[in-house]
Amino acid sequence: MLSAPSGPFCGRRRRPPATVAATVLLLVAGLLGSTVGMSLGAAPASAGVAPAAALPTQALLDGNVVTPGDFTGYGFDQCHAPDQRSMNRWLTHSPFLAAGIYISGNSRACRDQPNLTPSWISNQLAKGWRLLPITLGPQASCQPRFPRYDDDPKINPKRGTDGLYRWARDQGTAEAAKTVGVAQGLGIAPGSTLWYDLEGFNDEITDCRESALAFLSAWTDQIHALGYVSGVYSSAGSGIEMLDDARVERPGQFSLPDQIWIARWDGLANTSTQYIRDDGWVPGGRMKQYQGGHDETWGGVRINIDRNWLDLGLGSHADRETHCGGARLSYWRYPALQPGSTAKQVTALQCLLKEKGLYDGPLTGTYDDATLAAANGWMATQGFPVQAKFAPRHWVALLSLGAKPVVKVGSAGPDVRRLQRALAAASPQLHLTATGVFDSTTAAALGAWQEAVGLPVTGVAAPGTWKKLWQGLR
Repeated sequence: MLSAPSGPFCGRRRRPPATVAATVLLLVAGLLGSTVGMSLGAAPASAGVAPAAALPTQALLDGNVVTPGDFTGYGFDQCHAPDQRSMNRWLTHSPFLAAGIYISGNSRACRDQPNLTPSWISNQLAKGWRLLPITLGPQASCQPRFPRYDDDPKINPKRGTDGLYRWARDQGTAEAAKTVGVAQGLGIAPGSTLWYDLEGFNDEITDCRESALAFLSAWTDQIHALGYVSGVYSSAGSGIEMLDDARVERPGQFSLPDQIWIARWDGLANTSTQYIRDDGWVPGGRMKQYQGGHDETWGGVRINIDRNWLDLGLGSHADRETHCGGARLSYWRYPALQPGSTAKQVTALQCLLKEKGLYDGPLTGTYDDATLAAANGWMATQGFPVQAKFAPRHWVALLSLGAKPVVKVGSAGPDVRRLQRALAAASPQLHLTATGVFDSTTAAALGAWQEAVGLPVTGVAAPGTWKKLWQGLR
């Protein structure tokens, strides 16, 4: 079957065409992106090779987490790695928390990557970005748009006397070793996924298809041998379908990637496609590029991107938490408390004040004199007028206190629970559950609260959002 053609976005990848209008952008809360414009013209390719990156220091390496790890959420990819200001603005304003970066491969259009350094990698990981390192090396022998330069050979389609396409396998092994070397030089931690970009091709041509399979099989073997996770990006109707057919029809004959990146421009932020079977690479082994090249502007910064939805590893999840020996902190509503009030939420208040060193009594569930004194002490330290009533605004502030990280769809952990509890206190009619996972429901609740208090509606909790929560706004 012929893989479908695509527009020459950044001169990079051959992908299937969009089956819905490419201007359809679904934000986490169903909102249209801040500025969206189509820009499918090819960017000029650079034949220059980027200078070798300086070796990362041990301190950088020690601080780098595995990427992308366990994650369910939005991502984008682009030709050049953006500069730090752009990444910062997109972190605090866009729905994206994952970013594809071209780190290796002689067939890359964007060989020059001036921003791609070990420090850049460490900075993004430290800020919470999930990175997707991509290699675009030798392409299928029947791919008509390659080779691009004089030094980017195609995959060798010769079968050899044993019919095993050993030259293609040698190429796959070499490309994987080269990619790992680059990844290590950038400080990308072992255990991270390294993605091979195989552009769409005519998978009905036997030697073209089989040599590509052999190449990717050897790529996966070598990636594994060197301590990384193997990922493959390709068109749903050619490379991905080829891998799935091999999985089902010829089990054990090829080493298959651990994760697949499906190029299918259907405008749907999920990991489904009719080109492969439902049981392949699930759960936790798929991501999908669901919209092709277009411009988006977030925080005043415009970048030409593809959109992706990721569901990798265990997905975004939060570990269970324990407070004060088992006290419950999460409720759908946090009522106003008067001296003498008795409620389950009073136990939560006593626990929160105890964790802040302001209350050392038992968790009685009664808003007694000792609890009132501790609550008044907390009010004074936070700049609230001291009063007997513990009001909803106090709940919002107390529940949200802590660090001010950027959290958005895909984020998970204690900071997300703080946000969810504070939003529940601010808007009890939402019945928001503090799962610790930032999902579309949390994004919608946050957007509604941002609108109510006069903040830009982003569905992203950035430092400005936390500051307003600390003030108890609702």
